[in-house]
Amino acid sequence: MKRALVTGGSGDIGRAIGQRLARDGLHLIVHAHQHPERAAEVVDIIQAAGGSAEMAIFDATDADRTGRALDRLLEAGPIQVLVNNAGIHDDAPMAGMASTQWRRVIEVCLNGFFNVTQPLLLPMMATRWGRIINISSLAGVTGNRGQTNYAAAKAGLHGATKALALELASRGITVNAVAPGIIAGSATETVFDAATIKTLVPMRRAGTPDEVADLVGFLASEQAAYLTGQIIGLNGGVI
Repeated sequence: MKRALVTGGSGDIGRAIGQRLARDGLHLIVHAHQHPERAAEVVDIIQAAGGSAEMAIFDATDADRTGRALDRLLEAGPIQVLVNNAGIHDDAPMAGMASTQWRRVIEVCLNGFFNVTQPLLLPMMATRWGRIINISSLAGVTGNRGQTNYAAAKAGLHGATKALALELASRGITVNAVAPGIIAGSATETVFDAATIKTLVPMRRAGTPDEVADLVGFLASEQAAYLTGQIIGLNGGVI
């Protein structure tokens, strides 16, 4: 059974991704940092449905502790599917943005990607099969007012996705990013009302976590073996 790690696996999108990958027959490692109780709920849901799952708790911005946590996970074998989903935003116009706001978002969204991904690469490469899927954002493609920190982190993730895809292509490992637009859930329900969504999104609705999970499920599958280095927009027609 192949093993998959989903960082930020206790949020709306992470939960949906984890359940989809577990249904596809992967052993799921659900990562969380601040809300381990939510990760435990995801594990319970997966196991109740007949899937295989466990929990991993670590701060992805702490390279040393993340490395130790991953070393423990690797004792059971390589992790061949990695979904880098952990992320935060801390919005403000740049003229009024504190340096702590800038650095914190970069630490989680971009440095966290490195801290988690790099230790898993050699074991994954040894199997000559792997899927790395980075969850980005429309903001990393188009920019967004009040989110220079978040847009910068996600745009950096896009560059890393393309470069890493080139490095790993000959080893049977694909690297892609999914850049969702407005996705329904706790992170957006207080920001976008229905009228605003209809104005911003050509499809006139928000996407769903399950729609993100379905795309991730495909990217993690055998059928996506020739798809790598891509930034895939999932945004209801926003161009």
